[in-house]
Amino acid sequence: MSPSGYSLRAQVVESLVGIKRPDVPWPVVLRNTAAVVLPLSLGLATGYPLVGLGVGAGALNTMFSDQPGPYRQRMRQLVLASLAAGLASLLGFLVGGQLLPLLAATAAFGFFGGLLVVFGTDTARVGMTSMILLAITASTPLPPSSAIADAGLIVVGGLLLTLFSLAGWPWQRYWPERRALAIVFDGLAALARQPVRDDGTAPALTSAMTTLQQTLLGRHRARGRAMEAFGVLLELAERIRLELTAMTELQVAPAIHAGFREDAAGVLAAIARALEQGESPAPAARALRTVQASERALLEHDGNPGMAAHLHALSGQLAAAVRNADWAGSRGELRASAAETRLPKALRSSSGWATLRAGLSPRSVAFRHAVRTSACLGIALLLSRQLQLPHGYWLPMTVAIVLRPDFAATFNFGLLRVLGTLLGLVLTSVLLRITPNEPWAHLALMAVLCMGFRYLATAHYGIAVAALTGTVVILLSFEGVNPGAAMLDRVINTALGSGMALLAYIVWPTWERSRARGALAAMLEAYAGYLHALAQPDRRNAHQETRTAARIARSNAEASIERMRSEPATPPELLALARALFANGNRLARSAMTLEALLDDFASLPARARICHFVQQAASAVQAIAAALREQRRIDALPDLRAQQRMLIAPMRDAGDAAGELLAGISDRLVDNVNTLAHLLNRDRPAPATVPDRPPAHS
Repeated sequence: MSPSGYSLRAQVVESLVGIKRPDVPWPVVLRNTAAVVLPLSLGLATGYPLVGLGVGAGALNTMFSDQPGPYRQRMRQLVLASLAAGLASLLGFLVGGQLLPLLAATAAFGFFGGLLVVFGTDTARVGMTSMILLAITASTPLPPSSAIADAGLIVVGGLLLTLFSLAGWPWQRYWPERRALAIVFDGLAALARQPVRDDGTAPALTSAMTTLQQTLLGRHRARGRAMEAFGVLLELAERIRLELTAMTELQVAPAIHAGFREDAAGVLAAIARALEQGESPAPAARALRTVQASERALLEHDGNPGMAAHLHALSGQLAAAVRNADWAGSRGELRASAAETRLPKALRSSSGWATLRAGLSPRSVAFRHAVRTSACLGIALLLSRQLQLPHGYWLPMTVAIVLRPDFAATFNFGLLRVLGTLLGLVLTSVLLRITPNEPWAHLALMAVLCMGFRYLATAHYGIAVAALTGTVVILLSFEGVNPGAAMLDRVINTALGSGMALLAYIVWPTWERSRARGALAAMLEAYAGYLHALAQPDRRNAHQETRTAARIARSNAEASIERMRSEPATPPELLALARALFANGNRLARSAMTLEALLDDFASLPARARICHFVQQAASAVQAIAAALREQRRIDALPDLRAQQRMLIAPMRDAGDAAGELLAGISDRLVDNVNTLAHLLNRDRPAPATVPDRPPAHS
């Protein structure tokens, strides 16, 4: 895509060729597919294919609620999705033959299902699934007794998938927690091997650390002795991340210390393997001895006290991580330090009612999405009934799937769904032609396509939809629907539904460009809060809280820029400003992280009170920049941070203090970061032209 503006052709190409690495573990793919295929297999074997079909359909519609996370969280999400699917199905069966009640139910499910985006992606999936099942089941109205029975089968399918998802709990009780930790320690190993350069990219492991915090400390976290060691490992991961960032940013003898970092990477990778496999960290302990030997050799070769403090800190943190990686027996002396660990405030959700009330504001993105979804879903249903479209439920179903809170996602999902359906039409036709015309052969083919859909859905939605098309067509064939007719009807309804969803967004849009400045200002405010906390070294808990808040704000700002980049009519100058502010905000974040590591590693820094005052002034300057950005004005006069930095560093340099040299480097970068942000913002809003004074008129 052109860096200067929106290009429809570039957006289409990017959507078609953009393939991510699949992130769905194969155990998840297999158990989800089993929950769909096994009931149908049993139904065919016992002579009750429709029963198996109902259970399999229920599992298929809830499989995307089977997401990573603690078992309690997973169970809650899947049970909620199953019950919501059952309620929507029951209502669809009961009112499907009465147009006005059905339209009212569709509007209600569309509005409240769309509003669920305020609770996040996982809960939003529940709303989308409910809308889909309402549309599908309304096409076959049933008497109350049959409606209850068939809706019950759909609930059973969801609960069966829940059972499969939780089946590993007795044998792998802490698997989700160990997996999240392993991902972070693998990322730390990569960070150690490939130091991050000052190129404006976000600090490493931003999303992985957030996921780990939510997994270990969230509302639905696991309980037990092992969680104590996991909590300590979380803290150690944060500290190791800070130390690696500081060693990179300070650039003290990088070539000499590359070997030490490589040895540290070996320890971190071994810890990751031990956590993922649930085994003893003996290989990590052996690798740790190599790190400690490298540390001694480096200190003998290079007695730089500044880097020595970082080497000591990192070596000690690695040793503590190795001890605690033996999660089966958490050590008693560490329990007390982990006992008070809580989820940072930035990740704690407010009460459900408060969140819902906030989303009901007409200015809310969620509210506008809910209204769009409700209206578009109702119109799609009415259109399918009035035109008597074959398999017309695919029209409102497509609207429910494609219509998203932002333009880019709506466009991408619509485009890929149409093309994926066409590809699925060709693929399924070929596969059915070369497959024996036997139920068991079709069942095996459906299993393969279902696995492909689940595995590729997050990698490339279009390819996944091609697999889904084949899955659904074969599933319907067991109900007596002709595969050829079903595929053609699906293509027509999918194209109409995708077009309607995109048109609905264009008619009443919520453009990201009106909110991007606010997201960037919130990011800078979070950075200012982080610096304010660092200026109070005795408040260590505040450091973690504000660091997490900054991480969340940075992720939100990055997502906002990405959405704005994919929208038509985004002013190129606004996009350029947003990218520049985000890149330089990332540099500021790394400087702050390095400063935190420096303050922690040197407990006896000289002139500590003056250092804290300087950091406080920098925080106030960043806060002022954020306020100016939010209010779309030039920045008022800022403190002369450069002069303050020189006054702070001069005595330390005169004394030849090694810690002072490190502080000089990072404080210089901090001033440069702040001044660059101010320059970028003022450059975007030039000062008003001055009118020269005129001499007084003479009469």
